[in-house]
Formats: sequence, C-alpha cells, structure tokens
Amino acid sequence: MESAPAVIVAIDGPSGTGKSSTSKAVAAQLGLSYLDTGAQYRAITWWMVTNGIDIDDPSAIADAAGKPEIVSGTDPERPTITVDGTDVSAPIRTQEVTARVSAVSAVPEVRTRITELQRSLAAAAERGIVVEGRDIGTTVLPDADLKIFLTASPEARAARRSGELKGADVNATREALIKRDAADSGRKTSPLAKADDAVEVDTTELTLQQVIECVVTLVEEKRAAK
Repeated sequence: MESAPAVIVAIDGPSGTGKSSTSKAVAAQLGLSYLDTGAQYRAITWWMVTNGIDIDDPSAIADAAGKPEIVSGTDPERPTITVDGTDVSAPIRTQEVTARVSAVSAVPEVRTRITELQRSLAAAAERGIVVEGRDIGTTVLPDADLKIFLTASPEARAARRSGELKGADVNATREALIKRDAADSGRKTSPLAKADDAVEVDTTELTLQQVIECVVTLVEEKRAAK
C-alpha cells in the first residue's frame, strides 16, 4: 500500500477551544508528528522566571531569548519538552508561568527564536505534522496544507479550562481567558488571528470526539487531493 502523502496541518485558536486534545488525537490517529507551540513559549517563559529575568523589561527578555536550549519531542502519544536537558512538562503549566507567558511571547526576539524552531521541526517531519498554536497558519507556516481555526464561547472555554484546573473558579477563569485573548490578539508581532484560508470550527456545542472526527475528515480530504 502506498504511504499517504505528507501533510502539514496548522491548528490555531485561543485557550480552551480543545486545540491540544484535538491536535494530539488527530496526529496519533493519522500517524503524524505533533507539536504544541504553546509549550515552547511556556518553556522559554519558565526559563526566564527561573533565571531571574525581569519579565516587565522587554529588552532583558530579548537579550536572553537565545540562551535556553529548548527541545520538543513530536510523538503525539508522548510529547516531551526539555529546557537545557531538564524535563519541564509539569513546571511550565504552573499559574506563575501562565500569568507571564503572554508578556514573554510578545517580545519579537522570542517569537523569532521560537518560530525558527517550529519551522525546523515541521520541515523535519517526514510523514507530516499537526502544529497547534496561535499564529501557525498566519505566521509560522503560512503555506501549511490545511489551516484550521478552533473557536468556542468564552463560557464553554472557561468551563473546560476550570475543569482541567481542578477546583478553579469558572468566572475567574473566564476573565483570565478574555484577558489573555486580548493580549495575544493585540500584540504587534504575530498576533492571534485566523488565517484568511483557514477552516473555522466552532467547538462550543461539540464533544471532543466530534471535533476530532471533523478535523480528521478535513485532513483526509486534503491528503486525497494531494
């Protein structure tokens, strides 16, 4: 049997739309590599915090942007991320990192560094890759074979996210999500935005399984057309 053509899939959207769960499941089901770009920005943010870089000083962040060595594993069944050889998959999910990642991500030197890393990983994926983030279809991989933009109501996103963060207050989570959306959409460098040629999927009323099936169908259609 002929192997399916390699396909590069960009999945963008704000937090709580099901990006990570969907992207991992689709990649695993279709035998593709997987990259969580948000984890890379969290990793560099964790490094900045751990090394005492002033998060309120963009020039200090810019000066340090090239220092940490960030390595992302692209197996959807076991995605890994290390900084200078240390496994940071747990510490990058702390509230301390979450509260600072938008500020670090907005620094152009950080985006340039991480974007280069993302493009090299996508280029190295022999069978294709699912890359999820906020600016993949618009900036990182504008020539991706398929671009998908996931959306959901703030209420649905807050309910999902507070479910992940056991015991979190839904209203506080909703406010935090809206604040982060504004920061990510308003930044000058590579803002969160839907690419003109992206397929928009509203996940508000869909189960995770339905979202996965929808995206798998879109990828298979794209593969068939190659």
